[in-house]
Amino acid sequence: MPRKLFALLCAGILVLAGCTTPTDSYSSSPAKNAVPAPLVSSQALIVERAATSSKKVSAGAKLTGPKATVMLKSLPVKGKAAATGYNRNKKFGNGWKDFDGDKCDERQDTLSRDMSKVKFKDRKKCTVASGTLNDKYTNKRINWKVKSGSVDIDHVVALKNAWISGGQKLSQSQRQALANDPLNLIAADASANRQKGEKNTAEWLPKNKSFRCQYVATQISVKKKYALSVTKAEKNAMTKVLNTCKNQKGAKVTTVKPGGSAPKATPKKKTSKAPATVKGTVHPGSYCKNVDKGKRGKSKAGKLYTCKYDANGKLRWRV
Repeated sequence: MPRKLFALLCAGILVLAGCTTPTDSYSSSPAKNAVPAPLVSSQALIVERAATSSKKVSAGAKLTGPKATVMLKSLPVKGKAAATGYNRNKKFGNGWKDFDGDKCDERQDTLSRDMSKVKFKDRKKCTVASGTLNDKYTNKRINWKVKSGSVDIDHVVALKNAWISGGQKLSQSQRQALANDPLNLIAADASANRQKGEKNTAEWLPKNKSFRCQYVATQISVKKKYALSVTKAEKNAMTKVLNTCKNQKGAKVTTVKPGGSAPKATPKKKTSKAPATVKGTVHPGSYCKNVDKGKRGKSKAGKLYTCKYDANGKLRWRV
């Protein structure tokens, strides 16, 4: 059979059988000198956090403790202390720490806690790359990404306010804990955070009125936990806010003892007992018994001698 006719006949059989030549699949046996494709892109790995990708996230610490009004009544009321000696980095630690021991610092933990649609830069899910914040201070929706500058991590009780309301009495480790405690942290609109600065409740409240109760209750909880005081004006402002939400809860906290653990009791000085005295008189320089070692005895002249070793290792009555 001519070759051309044979080729046409084979092509026809293939068409009738519904067969096609594959063009998009890999060969089961790659070419000898083929270079394998990279397993991952050189671009930084971005992993979406499924836990927050499909639900609305409420920023800030969860408050499930006693009523905030009750906690407020227990706070001491004092005037502001002088800010002498305040230095943010020296007194509260330089940079973010890992408060909860999960090997991620608290800035990253707060971003991932308070935002939805979170994406990370790393497999460990520590470094946040982007996310969406429903900002509690302004009620704005912020689509944030690294270096955008639109979101800050705010200390609900500002560190300088903590310093002038009892923070000077805390130990260095206690102040670092306050600065990194998730209870005192919230992701917030950067401009609102900077407007707030070091102000207390009497001087600044979030523009978003629906968040004020939670905001005030969080401040009260932080001040309760770290043995901080409120000014009279501050307490009045807090009370005014809580009058609109009398069932608002604070956080369940245990108040720290300023300065760390209780100071160690000064050990009592040991009072040495006077050496026992032997009966009768002793002769200076004469030998004495082992049972009398360390004891005292009087000579005929009334002078005290002690039974102790001489240079030769013998026990004698010596001055």
